Amino acid sequence: MPEPESPAGPTQDTQAESDAARRRRRAQFLRELAEARELRDRVQPRRAKTARLRHAMRMRTFRW
Repeated sequence: MPEPESPAGPTQDTQAESDAARRRRRAQFLRELAEARELRDRVQPRRAKTARLRHAMRMRTFRW
């Protein structure tokens, strides 16, 4: 009968490696998201201006 794997989880090395990989994937995603926003703003300037104005209004009326 094979022994079950320990429920302790990954070792410290694999955890650090997976954290670094997750940060790389997140950074790549955020770069692509910013690029997509810039492209959308260039393609639809009126909608982009309206979105900026709405965002500014939300920020002005937000209470800390």
